[in-house]
Amino acid sequence: MNKTLFLLCPTDCLETTINNTYESKNYFYTSLGNSFVVDNSTIKSIKELILKQNIKNIYFVLSNDNKIILDALESQSFSENIGLKNFYSEIIKQKETSEVMWLITNNRHLIISYFLNHKIKELQLELDKLSLNSIKIRGKIYDRHETAFKNIYSSLTCLESHCLN
Repeated sequence: MNKTLFLLCPTDCLETTINNTYESKNYFYTSLGNSFVVDNSTIKSIKELILKQNIKNIYFVLSNDNKIILDALESQSFSENIGLKNFYSEIIKQKETSEVMWLITNNRHLIISYFLNHKIKELQLELDKLSLNSIKIRGKIYDRHETAFKNIYSSLTCLESHCLN
């Protein structure tokens, strides 16, 4: 049986939906808005879980109506209360990048895709250092209106903007 690690935001409450959708043995690691910092302690915990449970797949998952993402894009009322200031800055940066690259505003799927692609790259880099490069890491966005998990846009679509002078 496949074993999969899902990195989730606890405000999305997707554990049951995932268990009903994905026919695998599922493990969950939660952090607000998937804002966890890729530090030694976090990587050690994830590595131990991967090795102990023989996990082959990792998914970063956020819902398209994630409360933390929406707050970062709108009122930012949680930024000081729960220590999300750096995370909010990253979301705003991704929003600005998507607006510059695609000339559209407030496309949540694109903004979340930018963010999750960034998180995937961070985690993949750390797992590669630990010789855990056979793990497949992907991202999904849960659309509550369609009750479906959708793939994030590829990292080729979510290019970073650069200025050449």
